Amino acid sequence: MKKLVFLIAFFTLACSSVFAQMTKEQVITEWKRAKVYTKAYLDAMPATGYTFKATPEIRTFAEQMLHLADANYFFLSTVSGKPSPLGKASAEKTIAQTKEATTKAVMESYDFCIGAIESVPVADMQQIVTAEGQKVPKAVLIAKAFEHQTHHRGQTTIYLRLKGIKPPNEMLF
Repeated sequence: MKKLVFLIAFFTLACSSVFAQMTKEQVITEWKRAKVYTKAYLDAMPATGYTFKATPEIRTFAEQMLHLADANYFFLSTVSGKPSPLGKASAEKTIAQTKEATTKAVMESYDFCIGAIESVPVADMQQIVTAEGQKVPKAVLIAKAFEHQTHHRGQTTIYLRLKGIKPPNEMLF
């Protein structure tokens, strides 16, 4: 088990390091791709499935996606210094769990991320910021944000499968 934890930690660090070394244009391209990919997941789930929970203990499909949006705002606000359009509010707690409202909120969070990344000068990407008590370069925090949104989008695959829906095909490029 310790080896597995080590390998997962090593892989996460390696991916963050590679992401942090990409050009700003490459990072923006990846965020735009992630937005399209997430939209495909949002579109795949019928409106009636947005309040679906795979088990009572976990988030609904909408809550997973709105949590993704909350984190997008948190991470990229920290990187850019721009306040979240939600202020201190949580999308997960304040946005209606409807297909229309959830999709709008999540897509707006990606637009915020892309705009925030565009606004940070390349020379500032190695500046240290603090998030969740950790001091990291802005470029690494952008990578962590990307990892987080990928993780939560991936979690929604099971929601689609349990509803008998084939998840969107992988969009690597």
